[in-house]
Amino acid sequence: MAAGDKPGSTGSAAEFVPRSRRLQSLRRAARDCRGCDLWRDANQTVFGAGPEDADLMLVGEQPGDREDREGDPFVGPAGALLDRALVEAGIERDAVYVTNAVKHFKWRPSGKRRLHQRPRVGEVTACRPWLEAEVEAIEPRALVALGATAARSVFGAPVKVTKARGGLLETPLAGIASVTVHPSAVLRVREPEERHAAFDGLVDDLELVRRALRAASR
Repeated sequence: MAAGDKPGSTGSAAEFVPRSRRLQSLRRAARDCRGCDLWRDANQTVFGAGPEDADLMLVGEQPGDREDREGDPFVGPAGALLDRALVEAGIERDAVYVTNAVKHFKWRPSGKRRLHQRPRVGEVTACRPWLEAEVEAIEPRALVALGATAARSVFGAPVKVTKARGGLLETPLAGIASVTVHPSAVLRVREPEERHAAFDGLVDDLELVRRALRAASR
């Protein structure tokens, strides 16, 4: 079938989500998702990754260029910075499940480059059944939304990250939940001193959740 002959989206990922809540089954089914039109220009679905018994789930916005090419979440520059922040916060990276609110890379061409484009609300909503299925599969004790797009998906409403960060929020998806900046926002800070402060703020927000998890275990 030619690219121009591709069928349209269904408007929601719900019909593509299988009954099984095994991550392997979810990941396999997500490859064929046509819940929104983003699949048309993406190389592949980028599903979440991490242990099925993870206490902590981190939710980003969408895959980036490198993630779209490799098929794994948070493997680009933002992922490397997130790994550093987790280490600084005393969180074992291999024990964390990472995913995105939207599973396909949204972009626009700029010469030979593919530039990130923020997903629309309808695209976030269409993809939310996958996030809900991941939460049901893993049953994380804590959820952290990385950025405003992820926060909308996690909390079901717009969230002002700068005001909401630094505290715990409520969501039916997990007993402990919070929001912080996306690592890519830290990378976009130009001044070294300001970038260092932004990174420290991300670490502080992750430490808050680590302490909350530890307190809940007592």
